[in-house]
Amino acid sequence: MFSSLHKDIRAVMERDPAIKSKLEVVLCYPGFHAVQMHRLAHALYRRGWFVLARLLSQLSRLITGIEIHPGASIGEGLFIDHGSGVVIGETAVVGNNVTIYQGVTLGGTGKEKGKRHPTIGNNVVISAGAKVLGAFTVGDNSKIGAGSVVLKAVPTDSTVVGVPGRVVARNGRKVSADNPNEINIDLRHDLLPDPVAEMLYLLQAKIERLEKRTREIEKQNNSVFNLSLEKNTKTCPAILQG
Repeated sequence: MFSSLHKDIRAVMERDPAIKSKLEVVLCYPGFHAVQMHRLAHALYRRGWFVLARLLSQLSRLITGIEIHPGASIGEGLFIDHGSGVVIGETAVVGNNVTIYQGVTLGGTGKEKGKRHPTIGNNVVISAGAKVLGAFTVGDNSKIGAGSVVLKAVPTDSTVVGVPGRVVARNGRKVSADNPNEINIDLRHDLLPDPVAEMLYLLQAKIERLEKRTREIEKQNNSVFNLSLEKNTKTCPAILQG
């Protein structure tokens, strides 16, 4: 218990540049409070004290604004930054050294029993407002972009953005849209690619090429028409005079 507590404090110290002391973590960080209360609620849940565990989780939600079902399995070093609106479902599994920002949901997609929430690997970052829905795995060292909706498994060392979410980078390198197995260009580590903006750019470039080609065809047709008119003028002057 003390080992997990120490690692949770260290996670906040390492990942939040605003922090000044360990005492500030213990007294002022709702994400830290939510994780510690969940560990107690989870212990009660595993012993079959379901109602008491749920009461404790609801108390935690009231205090912190973070809802973690007592059945969820949480690894060491979880850092929930700000945390307001975070929801983690009953059968969710969160690995070690995971970072979750505000508004994130680790949820299910139906009323089925059994495993219905995602499994999050180690060292994963889930950005603000992202929704990870379903019983699949997000691989180790992956990143989920802000506002993304992830509905299927994510390979290790991947970056996912968009609605629905899709893998746009793997092992720090861009994934080709035409061939997902092809690796093309290195990404800057401080930027996430925007597939929607990229598609709009490609569409705009294609429209410009089509417009240029249309102007060339119109110019050719006008030249042919003028040449034909000039020829007719020379061969049939009487018709024009009449």
